[in-house]
Amino acid sequence: MKNIQKTFAIAAMVLAMGATSITAFAASQYKTPAEAVAGITGQTVESVIAQRQDTRKTYGAIAAESGKLDEFKAEILEMKKDNLAAQVAAGRITQEQADAIIKAVEENQVNCDGTGTAKIGQSMRAKFGSNGTGLGNGGTGRGTGMGRGQRYQRIR
Repeated sequence: MKNIQKTFAIAAMVLAMGATSITAFAASQYKTPAEAVAGITGQTVESVIAQRQDTRKTYGAIAAESGKLDEFKAEILEMKKDNLAAQVAAGRITQEQADAIIKAVEENQVNCDGTGTAKIGQSMRAKFGSNGTGLGNGGTGRGTGMGRGQRYQRIR
C-alpha cells in the first residue's frame, strides 16, 4: 500500500512540475512593452523610453520603424495573456472574459499598424498597462505625460 501511495505522490509531483514548466515556457520573457521593444530591436530600455518621450510615438510604432512589428505584436500578445491569466487566478475576471479579450486582441492584431489606436481590452476591463507598480514605463518612475493621468484633489 505504501508503494502505491509513493508512486501516486511521485506521479502527482511530476505532473505538477510538467504543468508549471509548460506555463513558464509560454510566458513572455519581457515585463513591459518598453522591455519588449528594446529586446527585439537590440536597443536599451532607456533609449526606447527616451525615444517614446521625445517623439511621442507608441512602442509599436518604434518597433515598426525597426521592421520588428510582428515580433513585437507576438510578445505583446504573450504579455497580455500572462496579465489575463493572473487576473483570472486572482478572481478579478472569469476565464470566459479572458478568452474573449484574447480573441479580440488576436483579431485586432491582424490590422495593427503599431499606433495603438484600437485600445482593445479597455472596454472589457482588461487593465492592460496596469502592472500595479504605479511607476509606468517599466518601473523607471518617468511618465510620458501622454495619458489621462491621475486626478488630484486639492488639499485645503
